[in-house]
Amino acid sequence: MNLVTLLPFIVLIGAMFLMTRSAKNKQRQAAQMRNQMQPGSGVRTIGGMYATVKEVHDDAVSLEVAPGVHAIYAKNAIGAVLEDAEYNRIVHGIEPESTETPVVPDDASSLTEDIEPAADEKKIDLGKGKTDEAGASADDAEPKAADGAEPKDAKAKDADKDGKRDGDTDAK
Repeated sequence: MNLVTLLPFIVLIGAMFLMTRSAKNKQRQAAQMRNQMQPGSGVRTIGGMYATVKEVHDDAVSLEVAPGVHAIYAKNAIGAVLEDAEYNRIVHGIEPESTETPVVPDDASSLTEDIEPAADEKKIDLGKGKTDEAGASADDAEPKAADGAEPKDAKAKDADKDGKRDGDTDAK
């Protein structure tokens, strides 16, 4: 049999091996994390509920989900064992003591208050007025007729620009 015909099967088997290996590593880490649970540690269930571990059994865990409310969960239902600081921050809203972290403003106004625009700097008009290619504003353009129609020479200019007259289309 030719090696070229076997190559796709070899690649497929190799990919399957790598995927199962990483899945087994994740399962091993999850089991190790669940075995680290001890009474008093904060956990998050796979449903997203935060609780405190009260008792640990072989396949089950007794959790205190609210003061005085206990529930029994399977060990496999524990999604993560949290550190004390993270658990207190999420559940009780207690922020850990920070060590002089710089304050970042909510908006950029405090960063630009001291800067004033230069007097010789030309202001840019951000209005909706149309400008033609020469840079003139819409006020400088040719005036329209009183009834709102364009002058005849403007229509001729448009026709010369794109090579079409009234009624012509792009379809072939």
